[in-house]
Amino acid sequence: MPPEMLRSLTGYDPDVAKNRSQARDMMKRLGYGNDNRLKVKVSTRDLPFFRDPAVILIDQLKEVYISGELETIDTTNWFPKVMRKDYVVGLNLSGSGPDPDQNLYLQYGCSGELNYGSYCNPELDKLVEAQSIEGDQEKRKEVVTIMVNSISNGWRMEDVWLDR
Repeated sequence: MPPEMLRSLTGYDPDVAKNRSQARDMMKRLGYGNDNRLKVKVSTRDLPFFRDPAVILIDQLKEVYISGELETIDTTNWFPKVMRKDYVVGLNLSGSGPDPDQNLYLQYGCSGELNYGSYCNPELDKLVEAQSIEGDQEKRKEVVTIMVNSISNGWRMEDVWLDR
């Protein structure tokens, strides 16, 4: 998405202090604050590359009056737990392959086979379809956001530099 469009989405403004202030205001309207924090369990697989982001998430949630408790789950129990929707906050990582359309449909589409959380938004399905058939790269970029905070897409090297 173009930066000006992305900036208009809640939480995507590059001004982190502003985003956190807005989140704290929302939480205060709901009755939470420093003296009354929302307590949640953050569940994730018991592997370092799942645990580490969960710990970072818990630290960031503290900034908006949410106290997270880490719950690590053995991998053999993780997917059944997710399919039962037996979690409050579940941190999961999704990989991607060479075909972005296939990954979008499989992981986030209403009927996607890898959509373990059963997230379903028909409007999102329409956007995936729209970007899939769009031949103009610039128009397609208005619909799709490239994530830079991922274990599976650092190969683009957009955030890598040499210190020499």
